[in-house]
Amino acid sequence: MHTEYTRCVVVGGGPAGMMAGLLLARQGVEVVVLEKHGDFLRDFRGDTVHPSTLRLIEELGWIDEFLALPHSKVTTISVESPAGRTDFADFSKIGGKHPYIAFMPQWDVLDFLAGKGSQYPGFRLIQNAEATELVRDGDEVLGVRATTPNGPMELRADLVIAADGRHSAMRRSAGLQPSVSQAPMDVLWFRISRLPDERLTFLHTGAGFVLITIDRGTYWQIAYVIPQGAYETVRDEGIERLRADVSAVNAGLGARMSEEIGSWDDVKLLTVRVDRLRTWHRPGLLCIGDAAHAMSPAGGVGINLAVQDAVAAARILGPVLRAGLAPDRRDLDKVQRRRELPVRAVQLAQVHMLADLYPKNRQTTVERPLAARVVRRLPFLNKWTAWFIGVGLRPEHIGAAAAGAGVGTGRRTGH
Repeated sequence: MHTEYTRCVVVGGGPAGMMAGLLLARQGVEVVVLEKHGDFLRDFRGDTVHPSTLRLIEELGWIDEFLALPHSKVTTISVESPAGRTDFADFSKIGGKHPYIAFMPQWDVLDFLAGKGSQYPGFRLIQNAEATELVRDGDEVLGVRATTPNGPMELRADLVIAADGRHSAMRRSAGLQPSVSQAPMDVLWFRISRLPDERLTFLHTGAGFVLITIDRGTYWQIAYVIPQGAYETVRDEGIERLRADVSAVNAGLGARMSEEIGSWDDVKLLTVRVDRLRTWHRPGLLCIGDAAHAMSPAGGVGINLAVQDAVAAARILGPVLRAGLAPDRRDLDKVQRRRELPVRAVQLAQVHMLADLYPKNRQTTVERPLAARVVRRLPFLNKWTAWFIGVGLRPEHIGAAAAGAGVGTGRRTGH
């Protein structure tokens, strides 16, 4: 097995992993990012770029170039139910230079970040490289083993950052067990062509389903939200029920459904999982993003939180690594303590406060969710719901993550 040494290995080339690798390399830390796929082209990945993430890209000096990529903007999240329409979150009220959510294909975001990372001599992205297990000495993590196009590889490092998603192999290899919350829904994803100048309300409630429509320019990306565990029931009802439900929301979409959704092969299931590690780290290992806390797609906040984790990790751990030290438990725990409150707050909202936004069974229509009723009665609250979704608690800044000020309590290594 081929063995190499580096300062930091990042497992997973998603938003969290790519941002962490980029920011560490920007501080002069040697970092290798392992991505198991050969490209970033995956359907139905979360494609929301929130105001706080846009601000980070602006702080890096890249915002004009970033916004030149194809995208659409949403300033208001509206809920349409039998009881009427509610503007649930109004981003135009939160201020700042980017008071909106940008919908941009995630592969474009990742290509952009990878390109910026490649400008730093310490940044290395290896694709088609799947990290399979950790290299350990007792409880201490020394690196990772991976399969690559050039054969098996062992990467030794002072720090492994696990950013390999909700089914994290690194988390499993470390023996870290998450606590799981009951997610309120599952999601079926599909595409329908979009007519020029066609406008749709973002979220509709129906009989036993919720329909979310995302403008992708030439097509609508549609999330058909169903009760948790109801997928087999939905399939048994037949593809005709799905077509009828979409038609009930919008007759024009319903007509296109018959032509473009021929069978269940055109529909992808996302089983929603909400969990959180009690401890995000082991000596030599830190989990961030979905590897530390899988989120519901409600509000599209998972990507935003993952990016914020990456910025916090780079700010806190970058100076330690740059000084030739390996982060110790106290350094790693600083990252968890910094990011845990925002994660807990969002998961509480997703699992409990927004639970009645989603159908409980296949017969009941959500007339108007409690959260929407409250916002409708007190319209000024849609500023604060927008802030919670778009900015969140403890938003991070690039600042010290770029400057690398202050070295933590890490231990000296022999690299």
